[in-house]
Amino acid sequence: MSHARKEYSDFQALAPDAYEGVIALGGFAARSGIEKPLLELIKLRASQINGCAFCVQYHILQAERLGVPVDKLNLVVVWREVPQFSPRERAALAWTEALTLVTAGVSDEVYDQARAEFSDKELTYLTSAIASINVWNRFGVAYRWSPAARQGQVSAKAS
Repeated sequence: MSHARKEYSDFQALAPDAYEGVIALGGFAARSGIEKPLLELIKLRASQINGCAFCVQYHILQAERLGVPVDKLNLVVVWREVPQFSPRERAALAWTEALTLVTAGVSDEVYDQARAEFSDKELTYLTSAIASINVWNRFGVAYRWSPAARQGQVSAKAS
């Protein structure tokens, strides 16, 4: 079992300027008009790929608060294999995977699929959201941030 090297709150305290910069980058997409439930799905998918337990839990809880159906949350990891996702969600998830696994490149097919569902401006903001969650994942994985407990549950503190 791994233990936290530092916690999310430590990041805020140690580097408030860096913290605010990452918050700002993520906020652009939220204010752009892209659906908040969709943004939570892409953040969840990137966090799954990157193995960030803190961010996976955080975005599941956020998505639940926004009313994202539980079956979507459970199946986002296998979104290609199930019918629960709309063409717009599929395009966003494919774009997320391409940008999160960027060493594989971004194919014309994935780009064309994204452009069919998102305007140029929306795709730019979607890209900023993906960039932001990948930054958060780097911090979460590096410092092994502890996932938050659900409301009403007691979380184990790392010693």
